[in-house]
Amino acid sequence: MTTTVLDITQILQLLPHRYPMLLVDRVIEQVNGKYIKAYKNVTINEPFFTGHFPQKPIMPGVLILEALAQASGILAFGSVGKTPDQGSLYYLVGIDNARFKQPVLPGDQLHLYVEMTRNMRGIYKFTAEASVDGRTVAQADLMCTERSVS
Repeated sequence: MTTTVLDITQILQLLPHRYPMLLVDRVIEQVNGKYIKAYKNVTINEPFFTGHFPQKPIMPGVLILEALAQASGILAFGSVGKTPDQGSLYYLVGIDNARFKQPVLPGDQLHLYVEMTRNMRGIYKFTAEASVDGRTVAQADLMCTERSVS
């Protein structure tokens, strides 16, 4: 079992997302076909904070789910040994059981943990959890699929 660590340069090779939509800063542990641990540093400079909310900045829940989905994409690409430039992408196709426990604020480090629970004919299922300071802030079951983009 090989553990992988990825910096931002390597993440950019595995995800098609770019600023301001890239929501994974570093992968701290990854075992292909099993799980990934990553994080996003949340800063006041994020463009969504100007409108969500000006007097009390809170990271939108949908962006927390997007960060978890991006971590899932990195895990899926790593598990099959491909990159987006090889003609395929992973699309988010389902979110179930999403729950938000507490707000994510500027200055927080959002830890992402995603476990692959199933891979059948190109459909991947994951359980995902986001936390700050060891406390769960969001969790969901995610599903994605691989598609050709030629």
